[in-house]
Amino acid sequence: MTKLVLNSLNILLGLFFIFLGVLKISPLISRELHKDLRSEYAKYAKVFPLAKALQFKIPSKWFRRVMGGSEIFSGFLLLLIPNRNLKNFGNILLFERMAPSLVFFFMLMCRLVVDWQYYKHKDDPVNVEVSGQFDELPTKPNPMKPPAQKSGAKSNGGKSSKKNQ
Repeated sequence: MTKLVLNSLNILLGLFFIFLGVLKISPLISRELHKDLRSEYAKYAKVFPLAKALQFKIPSKWFRRVMGGSEIFSGFLLLLIPNRNLKNFGNILLFERMAPSLVFFFMLMCRLVVDWQYYKHKDDPVNVEVSGQFDELPTKPNPMKPPAQKSGAKSNGGKSSKKNQ
């Protein structure tokens, strides 16, 4: 069950981030949304954290392309690459990018936790002691039937009659 959840999260998150990355890089999916993203990234590039310290201004076009490319790259890692370490690298790369969004923060954290639990339990050896007979199934008393007597005598509800004697 855990592997199913992990694979579902990998597929859904991978497809979603590939979709977002393509939206940021090209107007193939939606011209209006791409235009809005371009104007938003123009604002983001102005408040880039290290721009004043490094005295280097990042063009919004390249900032948007790098972010879109990293989302596409990480989405493909989650979607297609079977290596667990590379999937976790893609997850952490997306986590660093999408941490401000609360929903994606929880989805990416959920994926990491499920991955950790799955491989933790996969590596643990399971020692189960088997005892008893496999030919017989334990019987449970039926509440609708009174229990049968093993002595061979029929039960009359505690009354004796001349027919039974």
